[in-house]
Amino acid sequence: MATSRETTPRLRILLGAAVALGPGKADLLEAIGRTGSISAAAREMNMSYRRAWTLVEAMNRDFREPLVETSAGGAGGGGTRITEAARDVLDRYRAMEEKAADAVADEIADFTALLNGPPG
Repeated sequence: MATSRETTPRLRILLGAAVALGPGKADLLEAIGRTGSISAAAREMNMSYRRAWTLVEAMNRDFREPLVETSAGGAGGGGTRITEAARDVLDRYRAMEEKAADAVADEIADFTALLNGPPG
């Protein structure tokens, strides 16, 4: 059963007190992968650069391998890229999201029927 993003449970992977990965961090990684830039990804997500940078630092600290690598600017400018580890993390996270959504699809439909109008 396909569900829209609005009715999909939002999965957060908590390891200790830190959120190792959640929807915002996953979306940020994908945006960095598309844009090649933390600032462009932040703009795309209507997020401050400072917030995006803080999330990147947290992810790089929380995982064994860095998820985002940056290179200093120069004549050709700097750049940012997500690593193979980030792609692996994203693939696993999106698979967990899909499994979670499938597992609770009936309950989400029942719960949605109890709301005053569409979620949002």
